[in-house]
Amino acid sequence: MNTTTRTFSRTFADRNLGFISQAQTERKTSRVGFLLLEHFSLPCFTQALDVLVTANLIAPGAVRVHTFSHDHGEVISDLGIPVRPDTPLTDIRLSDLDLMVICGGLRAARTVPSWLSALLRKIARLPIALGGLWNGAWYLADAGLLDGYRCAIHAEQRTALAERAPHANVCHEPSVFDRNRMTSATPNGAFDMMIHWLAHGAGLQLADAVLDRLDADQSKHRSVQRPQQPKVSKPLREVIALMESNLEEPLSPGQLADVVGLSVRQVQRLFKDQLNTTPQKYYFQLRITEARRLIQNSSASIFDVSIACGFVSCTHFSRSYSAFFGHPPSKEIRYEI
Repeated sequence: MNTTTRTFSRTFADRNLGFISQAQTERKTSRVGFLLLEHFSLPCFTQALDVLVTANLIAPGAVRVHTFSHDHGEVISDLGIPVRPDTPLTDIRLSDLDLMVICGGLRAARTVPSWLSALLRKIARLPIALGGLWNGAWYLADAGLLDGYRCAIHAEQRTALAERAPHANVCHEPSVFDRNRMTSATPNGAFDMMIHWLAHGAGLQLADAVLDRLDADQSKHRSVQRPQQPKVSKPLREVIALMESNLEEPLSPGQLADVVGLSVRQVQRLFKDQLNTTPQKYYFQLRITEARRLIQNSSASIFDVSIACGFVSCTHFSRSYSAFFGHPPSKEIRYEI
């Protein structure tokens, strides 16, 4: 069967990045290191790590992660769970990195050992970005590496850091990305920090895809690569919500417009101006994307999925699915049967 290839609009290309064969393009591997300090915040570390691991699930080889400690020995986290680093802390290893993240924690010592200050200054002379989790900014500032930078640190040490590093701009945000310095104060901040790093270091499209996979509520109406873009307007959010609630029996353009009190032309303009697509294309790609999720995560038959997603013809559904994903729905991977 000769099926014409179809492409997703930007919103759905991000959501389906890992499932579109033509999206598997060659990309530079981003290398990230985590230096674990005694009593480091395990929740911060795992939030940041989750972003990178998910990036590799979507685009294998996109990120290479290394974990370090001072003496390459086991480090105890703030939750009492030991973590054994996988990489020795050597000059050769460091030179391979694009980003080194200092993993602090509530009980991590505020007295900065000389080896750490020396190491951070050495890294700062290399083309490597520096980051800090929880109170990681404390160690960067002590080495003089946050002068003239905005930074984030856990609230308990915010005042102390402002006094200790008067030339640093200590902020109240959970995460701050300032040129080649990035810091976070909370686990959620660590997540956001690493999403922004991924956009910078491994690609904007991949960062959006990871955000969609891990935090769909945030990513639905936002793109990390275009922070300057206005947020999707309330009327358009209402139209999208209607579409999401009416997959089995799709509403007509007129019905969608009537519910939100707009004309069909006004709705079309909203989609064009804010999402660079048409309502019809958005609705169709929404249904195809939801069909993929349903197939992967349920034991429903292909016929039932096609009906649930508003396709009156199973043949039309199969052809459309193949055009977008490169294979028919019958060949889709099922995670739960």
